[in-house]
Amino acid sequence: MKVTILASGSKGNAIYVEGEEGSLLIDAGLSAREIRKRIGDAGGDESDLRGILVTHEHTDHIKGADVLARKFEVPVVGTGGTLAGFLDARTSTKPVATRRVSVGDPFRISGFSVIPFSTAHDAAEPCGYRLEADGVRVGCCLDTGIVTPRIERALGCCDVVVLESNHCPRMLDEGPYPAFLKARIRSKLGHLSNNAAATCLSDIGEDLSAVMLAHLSEVNNTPEKAEETARDVSHDGIEHLIVGDQHAVSETVRI
Repeated sequence: MKVTILASGSKGNAIYVEGEEGSLLIDAGLSAREIRKRIGDAGGDESDLRGILVTHEHTDHIKGADVLARKFEVPVVGTGGTLAGFLDARTSTKPVATRRVSVGDPFRISGFSVIPFSTAHDAAEPCGYRLEADGVRVGCCLDTGIVTPRIERALGCCDVVVLESNHCPRMLDEGPYPAFLKARIRSKLGHLSNNAAATCLSDIGEDLSAVMLAHLSEVNNTPEKAEETARDVSHDGIEHLIVGDQHAVSETVRI
């Protein structure tokens, strides 16, 4: 399996996962054209795309999903609340395939066994995804204000974890955002701080071989701060610690 962060941040998120029978996107928050370009930049083949798993309906996670799904005739996959938000946001009247899934209920798509799990964010019915193929497990948890026991259980058995590390608390407190926005980000339905992400990594065990930090704020964080905080608590067994970028594809994890 191969995992690449195509883009990560408040301007758009997309994660590309390649398996033996095809590839999946987790979120498609850039334009379809830009996502196709970045799949190529990552060494992937856009014709292998078999589905788009959406974590929630906010624009930075669904912007290119409609066009991509229709272009490659693949389903947009999500919970009922997420799909309702996605369909409501569409501007095209052309038909698009969707597949509704439920938290806790496993499903299969293109050689992957997938389990959605609940996250804590101010969206209709947000979730993360754990993917498994050929004995390898990848967990993806993006926008969430807290790490719940359910999230820890979902990620704790994974070989690779993609985890939000959105902000440095001090930078957020001292930064330019208005008070209401700072409160939203810090809330239980907001975004994970570097400290909270690092604590999660410490708690979920020593079986991780790779960690990919995602959804960093360009205003309230730096890649260096996120990585340093994560490394302070990382287990020695983690071979790769990668920080996702808003403007370029990440290093690919092969496992």
